[in-house]
Amino acid sequence: MAAAGSSDSTDDLTLSATDADGRVDADAAIVLGDAPPSARVALDRRRIVETALEHIEDTGLASLTMRRLGTRLGVEAMSLYNYVPGKEELLDAVVEALIDDMRADPDVIATPETGWQDFLQRLAHGVRRVALAHPKSFPLVASRPPEAPWLRPPLRSLDWVETFLSGLCDSGFSDEAAVAAYRAFTSFLLGNLLLEVSTMGADIGPLDVLEDGSDTGSLRGHPTVARLRSSLGEDHAAAEFEESLEELLNRIAIIRVEL
Repeated sequence: MAAAGSSDSTDDLTLSATDADGRVDADAAIVLGDAPPSARVALDRRRIVETALEHIEDTGLASLTMRRLGTRLGVEAMSLYNYVPGKEELLDAVVEALIDDMRADPDVIATPETGWQDFLQRLAHGVRRVALAHPKSFPLVASRPPEAPWLRPPLRSLDWVETFLSGLCDSGFSDEAAVAAYRAFTSFLLGNLLLEVSTMGADIGPLDVLEDGSDTGSLRGHPTVARLRSSLGEDHAAAEFEESLEELLNRIAIIRVEL
């Protein structure tokens, strides 16, 4: 029996399935005899990835944790690991979702139907639409190659690189010309789009680039990429910079005359 004027501190403590910040406490829920939140909320990998994309766009990439993602989904974080092994794999899945968005774009075509210029125009605008739709997530496409680290962003999907190279080769490009076009095209896209999304609140540095020099995915089913694998891995950064700078100066010269 408590003495007069004193209080039993345990009277003020009640077990709750959520903490003071509203975060899910699955262990407390089980102790209370309730099913864990994950048993009451339908989960699948696609929903988790889509919610991760929403979280990144709402609050930024740096704020994404498995715990916060679980809270957003209304489940305990540990239940997410049944669908994605960890945060690194989750970020790779986000990249895959962004690439799938580009593949689903009805204006982007898989082969040059009316010339290679139209083919590349459509592809460039398709990538840009993905960047504009997911500006805070788009830098992941540049920094987290899910299949082959030696391929260049933002076309680091083996499927898309195969589409690009085979399309140009089928349009009369030599292997060397197709690889050079791939380098110029990706450099143009990456530079312009990272600059554009940075004005929309994206954090573009430092990028978490995974460059281990290894092939993390099979090239089976990508014959053009396999044939040009050696050329794709060559370093021509200095020459490409000079060529891009020369092109820029030529454009400025035209602007000076026309405007």
